[in-house]
Amino acid sequence: MKELEHVKAVHCAGCGILLQSEQSDAPGYLPETALKREPVICQRCFRIRNYNEASSVAVDQDDFLKLLGGIAATNSLVVHIVDLYDFEGSLISGLQRFVGQNPVLLVVNKVDLLPKSMNLNRLRNWIQQQAKAEGLRTVDIVLCSAKRNIGFEHVIEALDRYRGDRDVYVVGATNVGKSTLINRLINDYSDLERELTTSRYPGTTLDAIHIPLDDGKSIIDTPGIVYTSRMTEIVPRSFLGSLLPDKPIKPLVYQLNDGQTLFINSLVRFDFVEGERQSFTLYVSNAMNVHRTKLERADKLYEEHRGELLGAPSKEELDEMPPWTRHSLRIPRGVKKDIFISGLGWIQANGTTGAIVDLYAPKGIKVMLRDSLI
Repeated sequence: MKELEHVKAVHCAGCGILLQSEQSDAPGYLPETALKREPVICQRCFRIRNYNEASSVAVDQDDFLKLLGGIAATNSLVVHIVDLYDFEGSLISGLQRFVGQNPVLLVVNKVDLLPKSMNLNRLRNWIQQQAKAEGLRTVDIVLCSAKRNIGFEHVIEALDRYRGDRDVYVVGATNVGKSTLINRLINDYSDLERELTTSRYPGTTLDAIHIPLDDGKSIIDTPGIVYTSRMTEIVPRSFLGSLLPDKPIKPLVYQLNDGQTLFINSLVRFDFVEGERQSFTLYVSNAMNVHRTKLERADKLYEEHRGELLGAPSKEELDEMPPWTRHSLRIPRGVKKDIFISGLGWIQANGTTGAIVDLYAPKGIKVMLRDSLI
């Protein structure tokens, strides 16, 4: 593929990918007529910035892992950004072996999506326990909302405290708000007048972007890791706006008897199979549609009304997604548990008498029981 060697900035100023002018459906495409544009950005970034429209490109997953694998040999502070709304789904599995002895600062973004009454100390303790269970050692945990400018001063304070004379590597899964946070860091740490491409679509950063700091060190923004175990990676792009909450979640409480079913749009089915009457609280995007029915009618209802009465995606789009698989879960007595569905949210079981539930979700989506977040 012919690279634009004669262009002064051979890398896209938005996503960092090497620019090329031959294959319009490949990463880094830039029409030669756009060479005089400032800043020089690929066509994909141009569409995201101006039309909030991402074109589909393929990026090899191995390249992401190779880039991460080089961090251990550096002297860096590693800032791992995770999405509080999709904590287990956005935590990079095995990150510790990639970063070696470098300190890890865990920045938990999108805290604004939780109810304002949430006890932040309890939340921080919950995060610490979950991270420890995943084998991640952290020097600190910072809660913030990059989009709403909540707690960002604590991110800056933590960077000042732990960075020293190190570079800063920023790592995270796709769509956790990484580029938004880095744009904020540029304003505080660098004179560089460049804004990374930000978007509601996954995979915006396609190559490592080195952002020079005033002291000669750099912030290195790495590509987002794509986890197909997250609902956000498999739904149609047109549906992402409904799936991803952008406002505080309004919990939905349902009093259920065993033998009742909840559909969350046409994406997930929740069956209360056995247990005493109890309440279940859904923490999903406010744009999602929830439909209650009897378990005995659930199969027929789904077959006749998926993509219509039950809500998007459409039947045609659902047929392009992986088929459902069943997760049979036993909720123990005496404790509150969440049924976590990566990329969609979670269902809190509020009863203390125990229950048996079945959760149907597209094959490969991470579904698990965890200690209640709220």
